[in-house]
Order: sequence, then C-alpha cells, then structure tokens
Amino acid sequence: MELWDLYDRDGRATGETWERTPGSFRRIPEGRYHMVCDILVRHVDGTFLLTKRHPEKDVYPGYWEASAGGSAVTGEDSIMAAKRELFEETGIRAEEFRLISHTFSDKSHSMFYSYLTIVDCAKDSIVLQEGETTEYKWVDLEGLFEYLDSDLAIKTHNNRYASYFEALRGSVSIEK
Repeated sequence: MELWDLYDRDGRATGETWERTPGSFRRIPEGRYHMVCDILVRHVDGTFLLTKRHPEKDVYPGYWEASAGGSAVTGEDSIMAAKRELFEETGIRAEEFRLISHTFSDKSHSMFYSYLTIVDCAKDSIVLQEGETTEYKWVDLEGLFEYLDSDLAIKTHNNRYASYFEALRGSVSIEK
C-alpha cells in the first residue's frame, strides 16, 4: 500500500493522506493535491535521458518522457522523493537537483516539483523499473527537440520545463 500526503493550494501539508490505487488521483478532494516530482536527466556530455512508459501505465501508456519521477510517499519532501524516484526508475543516484518549476494541476490533483539533475554515469548502466518503463535512450539536443515536437511526447510534462527548453532552443548558456 502506498500513501500520499495531501497539500493545499499553497503547498502546505494538510495532515491528510490518500491511498494510491490505479486512477485514485482523480478522486482526491477538490483543493487537495499530492506531490509529484519530475527529474530531467542531463549527462555531463550534454545528452538527455528519455524513457518509454510501460504500455499498462494508467496515464500516458507507451509515451516517451524526458524524465524519471513519480509521487512522493508519506513523509517525503520533494528532494527525497526525487532521489528515490530517480534511483528506482533508472538506477541513477544523484545528489544535486535544480528546481526548474513548481506548478499545480487541478485536473490531476497534483503539485509538481520539476527538477534538472546533471549526472556522470555510465550511459549503459540504466536499470529500468519493472512496470514503469520499457526502453531508454540518450539523445543529443537535436534528438531532444525532435522528441519535444513529436506526438508521443507528454505535453503537460514538457510544459513544466518550458522555460528550460526554450533557453536550450535559443542557444542560451545553461549553467551546469
């Protein structure tokens, strides 16, 4: 059983919890949100990690995404959840995370923390989590932009990274 802490629109914990079951996020009460962390993974060589979601996921099955991530469990803050989710879904351990955006979705009752981490790992050392993802690939900037413009990209996810992606498209220097 997985439990989530619930938060109000200001991001404050309410003291309430919610049990995760398939699709249960749709039944979270109005004005309550669960915490979700996305982690965009950039390798020190400038490439980005893309993963393909498992075909049986209840949200965006079979889509490619430019992140690892998922819901925080009870007691976790956003960094703890980001570290755990990144390791569970990819086998990558990272310590530094740069917050790109903090947004809310009323539709999914989610409070998103979207991070960037830069890693220096063996690119063939990715370990996919059973039931979460089925494939991965590292793409250069051109491949990232092709992904962002494709029909199999998760637009809501990419919107959370819009300022970062726009900076990349504009050849603006992004701090490492």
